[in-house]
Amino acid sequence: MTADTSGARQDPIKVMVVDDHPMWRDAVARDLAESGFDVVATAGDGEQAVRRARAAAPDVLVLDLNLPAKPGVQVCKELVGADPALRVLVLSASGEHADVLEAVKSGATGYLLKSASTEELIDAVRRTAAGDPVFTPGLAGLVLGEYRRLASEPVPAADADEPRAPRLTERETEVLRLVAKGLSYKQIAERLVISHRTVQNHVQNTLGKLQLHNRVELVRYAIERGLDEG
Repeated sequence: MTADTSGARQDPIKVMVVDDHPMWRDAVARDLAESGFDVVATAGDGEQAVRRARAAAPDVLVLDLNLPAKPGVQVCKELVGADPALRVLVLSASGEHADVLEAVKSGATGYLLKSASTEELIDAVRRTAAGDPVFTPGLAGLVLGEYRRLASEPVPAADADEPRAPRLTERETEVLRLVAKGLSYKQIAERLVISHRTVQNHVQNTLGKLQLHNRVELVRYAIERGLDEG
């Protein structure tokens, strides 16, 4: 991933924009390109989005939900399922709670309304690339509440058959506890007095050890074990 808080120069963040309105799609792509992002592809429908994303391998997918041929949540589910490292920022006109939760459960790491300013979008894409959850104000609490609800559901039989949980280091457990409480990677870094990149590394190591694919699954795992309490 290309985000870095050390100030070191790195390759531009690769972004793909998916929206069925050509003028809006072009405007978003132009704004991102002018802000230093590498816009590697655009698409106007769901099927085209899946094909082009697999070919272009973006770091961040800026995705509308209301798409012809294949809905945005299905696009997100397919692409994140094939490449868990892909970050998806939904950019939608809908602020309906059901749409937000469906997007998160499909693998999106952020959700921004189209009423957001260009500056907010640019900041959201940068933070999404860094692995932070990014939500329009008022939606973050909703999403954390959904994590808790998911955690209260019965664990699938396949999970129950696991011989024993992998051993995490003290620092990995500490980071996991703060992730479960809804803190961003930046907030965790400040709390633990470590770099943003170190937080990312701990999260990636934990995902690998637990054989989980994304932040949704990670938070569910942590809440199931009571790590969000205290």
